[in-house]
Amino acid sequence: MLSHQFTRPFQPDRIRHPRDFQPLAATFWQQPAIFVEIGAGKGKHALSFASDNANAHLIAIERTAEKYQAMQKMANQAKLSNLTTIHADAIAWVTHAVPAQSLSGVFILYPNPEPHNPNQRWLNMPFFEWLLSRLKPNGELMLASNIESYIDEAEHKAQTVWQVPVEKTQVPNHSERTHFEVKYLARGEACWQLTIKKPHGYTTRFDDFNSL
Repeated sequence: MLSHQFTRPFQPDRIRHPRDFQPLAATFWQQPAIFVEIGAGKGKHALSFASDNANAHLIAIERTAEKYQAMQKMANQAKLSNLTTIHADAIAWVTHAVPAQSLSGVFILYPNPEPHNPNQRWLNMPFFEWLLSRLKPNGELMLASNIESYIDEAEHKAQTVWQVPVEKTQVPNHSERTHFEVKYLARGEACWQLTIKKPHGYTTRFDDFNSL
């Protein structure tokens, strides 16, 4: 069961639709393995994941126009039918586009650690409950960062607030999932990741909410 320790619950009805929002067809969500990448940047991980996982479909979301355009250009060249790129704010798009219990996994790789606004860190936001509600049972969310204190805080929140199984591991030195990861590892920094699993029987207040 979910421990609701936030005094201010997520309010999906207050989230505006992304500009030029076009929902995906209902048949799209019938696919067996759909993943979302939040903050996909220029698409290095997105293209690699889609290329290596032909039986999965990845939705790569990027808010910054310049990075999205770079990702879209590479996606057009790669012609991967199992990759969908989205130019939007991830919170708005996921709120309005993703049905409950439809995702096999979520990637949040090297997000802004929000040093001056801890309430905007992913596991500190009420939105994280909505994100958990979008995962299927046994679905996984992977969070990566080069800042161990950020990962440690997220691990603590996963355990104490969200009460979900979580595993912290060090990213292998040869990993090249994102441009940030390549840069950090090349200069000798350690990178860390959390794998958060949504167990069977886990409930949220949004399990019966589909897209708005």
